[in-house]
Amino acid sequence: MRAALLEAAGNRAKKVSPPPRTNSRALSIMRMQGKLCMNLSRSELATLGKSGWQLSGGSGLGSASRISLSPSSGSCGCCGSRWLRPPPPLLLLLLGPLACIGAQHAVGEAVRLPGDVTLGGLFPVHARGAAGAACGPVKKEQGVHRLEAMLYALDRINADPSLLPGVRLGARLLDTCSRDTHALEQALTFVQALLRPASGARCPGGGQPIGALPEQRVAAVVGASASSVSIMVANVLRLFAIPQISYASTAPELSDNARYDFFSRVVPPDSYQAQAMVDVVRALGWNYVSTLASEGNYGESGVEAFVQISREAGGVCIAQSIKIPREPKPGEFDKVIKRLMETPNARGIIIFAIEDDIKRVLEAAQQANLTGHFLWVGSDSWGAKTSPILNVEDVAVGAITILPKRASIDGFDRYFTTRSLENNRRNVWFAEFWEDNFNCRLPASFGAQPDDAAARKCTGEERIGRDSAYKQEGKVQFVIDAVYAIAHALHSMHQALCPGHAGLCPAMSPTDGRVLLRYIRAVHFNGSAGTPVMFNENGDAPGRYDIFQYQVTNGSGGYRAVGQWTESLKLNVEELEWLGSPLLPPTSLCSLPCGPGERKKMVKGVPCCWHCEPCDGYRYQVDEFTCEACPLGARPTLNHTGCRPTPVIRLDWASPWAILPLLLAVAGIVATASVLVTFIRHHNTPIVRASGRELSYILLTGIFLIYAITFLMVAEPGPTICAARRLLLGLGTALSYSALLTKTNRIYRIFERGKRSVTPPPFISPTSQLLITFSLTSVQVIGVVAWLGFQPPHSVIDYEEQRTPDPEQARGVLKCDMSDLSLIGCLGYSLVLMVTCTVYAIKARGVPETFNEAKPIGFTMYTTCIVWLAFVPIFFGTAQSAEKIYIQTTTLTVSMSLSASVSLGMLYVPKVYTIIFHPEQNVQKRKRSFKATSTLAAPSEEGSATK
Repeated sequence: MRAALLEAAGNRAKKVSPPPRTNSRALSIMRMQGKLCMNLSRSELATLGKSGWQLSGGSGLGSASRISLSPSSGSCGCCGSRWLRPPPPLLLLLLGPLACIGAQHAVGEAVRLPGDVTLGGLFPVHARGAAGAACGPVKKEQGVHRLEAMLYALDRINADPSLLPGVRLGARLLDTCSRDTHALEQALTFVQALLRPASGARCPGGGQPIGALPEQRVAAVVGASASSVSIMVANVLRLFAIPQISYASTAPELSDNARYDFFSRVVPPDSYQAQAMVDVVRALGWNYVSTLASEGNYGESGVEAFVQISREAGGVCIAQSIKIPREPKPGEFDKVIKRLMETPNARGIIIFAIEDDIKRVLEAAQQANLTGHFLWVGSDSWGAKTSPILNVEDVAVGAITILPKRASIDGFDRYFTTRSLENNRRNVWFAEFWEDNFNCRLPASFGAQPDDAAARKCTGEERIGRDSAYKQEGKVQFVIDAVYAIAHALHSMHQALCPGHAGLCPAMSPTDGRVLLRYIRAVHFNGSAGTPVMFNENGDAPGRYDIFQYQVTNGSGGYRAVGQWTESLKLNVEELEWLGSPLLPPTSLCSLPCGPGERKKMVKGVPCCWHCEPCDGYRYQVDEFTCEACPLGARPTLNHTGCRPTPVIRLDWASPWAILPLLLAVAGIVATASVLVTFIRHHNTPIVRASGRELSYILLTGIFLIYAITFLMVAEPGPTICAARRLLLGLGTALSYSALLTKTNRIYRIFERGKRSVTPPPFISPTSQLLITFSLTSVQVIGVVAWLGFQPPHSVIDYEEQRTPDPEQARGVLKCDMSDLSLIGCLGYSLVLMVTCTVYAIKARGVPETFNEAKPIGFTMYTTCIVWLAFVPIFFGTAQSAEKIYIQTTTLTVSMSLSASVSLGMLYVPKVYTIIFHPEQNVQKRKRSFKATSTLAAPSEEGSATK
């Protein structure tokens, strides 16, 4: 019995190579009133007419016609598995899947389970075949595991009395051979029950064509795996209103509900995955990355979604987008690495690629000695697999990968590990899997040489997981969830259309695909892993991903879960490890962040690249793109990120610049007071009387005010101080020089009159002298009072005076509202008096020495002129100096104190000395008449003339 079983299994394991497939353009097929309709060209219409097909509904005028097609009566394209005549290539494509379903080379094997409702299934049981072959070697995990997962789910559903009671689910499971065109041929068998040849069509001998044989309708299809395959199949199934649920197709293109309205999936689309990858990139602080995509729907759609999402979210720029050809040439991956190195700052590489492409990219990076340079972020095709990084683990260290959240189904493990040749005859590919899994040959297919180690015989006693490695394939959970989603939808549909009816009622026989689709989109249940299964309006499942990082610990590498994504990212940054700096994530930036006080000057066309420009001078950083000047009265902080008040300064009492003026002023005031006291005590003595007591007191008062102005210039400016400065600054000098001018004028007039007449000149009495002095002084007083009334005094802070190039040296100067010119103007009248007095002093230089007042006044005025001539250039020459306030104030006060000291020293110190130390000289002498004075003046004048 066992030998017969092994022989039967071996016969089943034999591979029948299909004939070469004909290359033909895809036909747009639709169902219309039980006939097959398509768009054909004129030549194709002629070919079909010659082949015995009835054509109707075509326009017959254009280059292509839309026609309905059915076999002509009395003939059939094929009967049984034998062609009546060699078919043309177009008919092979059209009729092979439809009319010749029984031909094994066109359809291939299938797993068939009887049931009240039949579900279709598409699985990549075999890999893509080499040139000229449709199918290649068996795919144990992605093919057999997934197919068995559907059988496992059907067994559980049929055994569950609470789910679809009285209704048994059947199945027809087909192999796509990992090729979209082959999958399309297989999928056409799902719609054959909806296609009927024209009535009366008979094969020779009177038999019905195979296309007319009864075939149970497929209510829904589970699959396919690859996105390209699902896209091809979905275009056909939607024409016949057959719902489809994929367990692995993630291309964003399939979310288009207008084009793929009957397509749903229990895995999230790559648009969610792309969003998760964008969130990972942003969480790591990267803004400049490159993308790698395998040519095809999966890679190109994934990268397109990543680029679009990153553009919409902002903050992430794409340095390069590189596509890996479907059939890469030798050296192609070395070129990929060279292109990536054209933008070395873009270290982050977003990779949507198949496993083989991932491995070859890592190998090329290793050969280029770039281990540790690139920072990989891989999609679910990388996931937590070891095959893409085998032997290139050092290049993959630190790689972050995305994988749809999934769990291992323990029930499936128990089911699959107990499968054997005896209890799994329903799987027509299981014998082939058995041979590949245990590296043995079944008796009927044993053809290897005896010395071939791989050609040992299978005993049938082998067990999965015991005699071979076993690990549950990652998409098993989703296959089970897809089957259960259809079962729950049928259950809800049965409750609504067949209430209280055991088994199918007429309302569900046959099942309306459009109604079933509505129920599929409405399902909501906990799947095999305990997570909710549901669909949105586009048929997409919610996005749930696990985030992994490949890390090396104690010399062994492995994937470590570092986060998850469910509508938002939760990344455990502290669990990430990196080469070089284990804790800090490496950078992938076009430009490094600008420092404090620097603005970004963007590079045109590249929003993630910029140059850093400092906010220099008095500018501060408003935001990352703008620098603005601080307002008046403020200066930037040390790092130029804000503004702070500018310090305000003034000439205070403790300043070194104020010490000398204050000492001079104090000494001058003391000296003036001493002279005044001396004159008051010796008021009636000859020296005091000869000095002109009234004018002397006025002159001493003016000298006192000149010294006193120093204190006002040092005091803190305010309205009162500023008013006093305006009034007293020119009043002291005006009073002094008015008195001196009156004295010199009196002396000059007396001696000038004495030359011509014995009559004294007018206005030489003390009263007249006082009136003249006060009249001259009143001009200054009236001018200042008018100024005070027109422009009330107040203090100001001048921020421009010490606005130095270095903001740290900038100061605001607290001062009175008096400009340099107004200050000089305040002293201008006094300067006029001084010059006039000097002129009279020069004219009176010939006065006899007995009139000792003339010469001292002359020397006083000469010295005063020298002092003020030195003051003017110093005062205005320091107008641009940073120490202007100190230099000008000190210069002004010292100059005024010196001029007062000259007057005091030359006019009154000798008199006080005589009064105090030589009182014997301070006695009354014989009076001289004006006539005698005139007589003395005449010889002097003549002598002068003679000379």
